Parts: sequence; structure tokens; C-alpha cells
Amino acid sequence: MSIKDTVNNARTKWMEGTGPDHDVVISSRIRLARNISGYPFPHFMSEEEAGEVLHAVKLAVSSKEIEKVIGALEFTELNELTAVERQILVEKHLVSPQHIENPVNRAVVITPDESVSIMVNEEDHLRIQCLLPGLQLEETWSLADKIDDLLEKTLDYSFSEKRGYLTSCPTNVGTGLRASVMMHLPCLVMTKQVGKIVNTISHLGLAVRGYYGEGTEAYGNFFQVSNQVTMGQTEEEIVKNLVTVSKQIVSQERTIREVIFKESKPYLEDRIYRAFGNMNYARMMTSEEALKNISDFRLGIELGVLKGLTYDLVNELIILTRPAFLMKKAGRNLTPEERDSLRALLIREKLSKVRIN
Repeated sequence: MSIKDTVNNARTKWMEGTGPDHDVVISSRIRLARNISGYPFPHFMSEEEAGEVLHAVKLAVSSKEIEKVIGALEFTELNELTAVERQILVEKHLVSPQHIENPVNRAVVITPDESVSIMVNEEDHLRIQCLLPGLQLEETWSLADKIDDLLEKTLDYSFSEKRGYLTSCPTNVGTGLRASVMMHLPCLVMTKQVGKIVNTISHLGLAVRGYYGEGTEAYGNFFQVSNQVTMGQTEEEIVKNLVTVSKQIVSQERTIREVIFKESKPYLEDRIYRAFGNMNYARMMTSEEALKNISDFRLGIELGVLKGLTYDLVNELIILTRPAFLMKKAGRNLTPEERDSLRALLIREKLSKVRIN
């Protein structure tokens, strides 16, 4: 899959709806922050220095050894893409919103299945990111570690024996590792238990954020749980801690789900079927409303109410209904009203062949 396929296709590996605990955990992500020795951090670099970093990374990712182990990696400078295409990369979680703010001398490296993406000249020279479906943090870390080791054979990383990997933001110094899981927690939200969980895990060096990470809201009951501490623990310890906490949250969501369904089955079934009706017949649909209905779709699958739907299709709708992807489909800029209309149309088309019991 080329970069053009990436920005035209709403499907992506991390949203396949597979993997352990996929009824609650949508995806697992590992991100490593790395910088190249001898160069200032990106926000202090000259254009010439930024260009040299781009060239060094391009040579590193095109090595025969990396291709043999990881597969082909496509290097794309962000200014080669349109503003809408860059935003689609954000919507698919392949780059950060900050990375596309100024596309000059910035690039992204992506594998064909989109499980690996590397941001070049974001806050750090490299942000190596790996994404897999379900609760697969150990596997995701193993993949990221392998890529990191291969790149380090070519690139001389900024590293201190005392402090670890040196990063632009002090909160990333040490391992440079951010591990996170994206979770769907509608029942914990319904019972107002999410606030308690946030307070509890904050004492364990973890943070809970919204759908697009730091500074974003938890639309559609989707949350990201990630580590805050990057120094004083090994990468394996950070990952193990997050896996342990994630499994506890999964258990709590499932337990509450069963209790609510047993005690309020008519209410939940009505809510789920209303969402299905809205998505099938609405002629206008806002982005926030779509995510709310998608959340109810997932709940319907989890409870066995909507047996004709699959996680793969429902997760695809998340990307398909985002603003930039809609404009890419239309081939032009759209007003908010036009986006709402096209969003509703695409949803109806996707659901037209779905038959629920």
C-alpha cells in the first residue's frame, strides 16, 4: 500500500477489530522518541539542518536490512501531500496533529499495512510509532524495539549514560517510551466509574486522555490510557505495568456491562437499536453524533444485540466519517452542512447490506 492508498482507504491494521480483549481494547501503541547526535532539537534547527536530518533518516529507513526484517518503508515529505491528506494521516493516528502544523522539512515513514509509522522532525528528530489491534502491548513493544535497533545501526542517537535517551521535552527523557492503549468504556461511563479509574491510575504513573491523545476529549466513550513516567523504569517494566492496569480496566468494563444488561436490558436494546436506526436513515449526521452512534454499535456487538455487525466495519466507520476523509472523498472543501450530509450518505451505504437479527 502506497501513501496514496493510505489517504484514500479508511481501513487500517490497528482497527481490524482483532487481537486479545478486542471487545474493550481497540489498539495498542508504542512510541519512541529519538534524536540524532550533533543536531539541535527540531525547534532549534535551521532549514539546512532539518534537511540533513531528513536525508539521514531517508537513508536509514531504506537500508536492505530494514527491508528484509520489517518490509518496505515508504518515505514521504509532508509538503508533498495536500492539507487534507495530511489531516487524514492524523485521523488515522499515523502522525500527530502537531506534526502537520508546518509541513516544511517534515516527513512520515509508513509500512504498507500502516502498523509502523515514523514521524521525522516533529518535536524530536524521530518518533517511531507501532500500532497493533487489541491488547498487544508486548508484541507492539517488540516490533518498535526491533525497528529502533535497526535504525540505530545507521543513526547515532543522542544518549546519556546517566539520563538515557535525550529528548526535546524533559518528560520523555530516559526511555523515550510512550505506551498506550485505546479503550472503549461505555459502561464505565454510564455508571460514572471512569472518574474513579482516572484518579486511581494517576497514582500509578499513568494518564487517561481523549480519542486523539493529550488535550483531546473522550468522544464516543473512547479513551487512551498511557504511561507518564519514562525514567527510572525499564521499557519492559513500563509496558508490563500498563498491561496489568489495562486488564483490570477490561475486567471492570465487562463486569459492569453484564450487570447493566441484566438489570436494564430493554433500555440498552432501545438505545442500541435507535442508534442503528439513526445511522441507517439520517440525512444529516455530525461527527460527534456519528461517534456516539458508533459507540452504541460497539456496545451492541459486545452484548450480542447487533449480530450482523462486525468490529471491523464499525471501526472503519470511525475513520470514514472524519472531516478530512470526507473532503478527500468529495474531492473538494466542504461546508459543515455538506460534510454532515456526505457523512450520513456514506454511513447509509456502508450499512445498506447489513442485516441484524
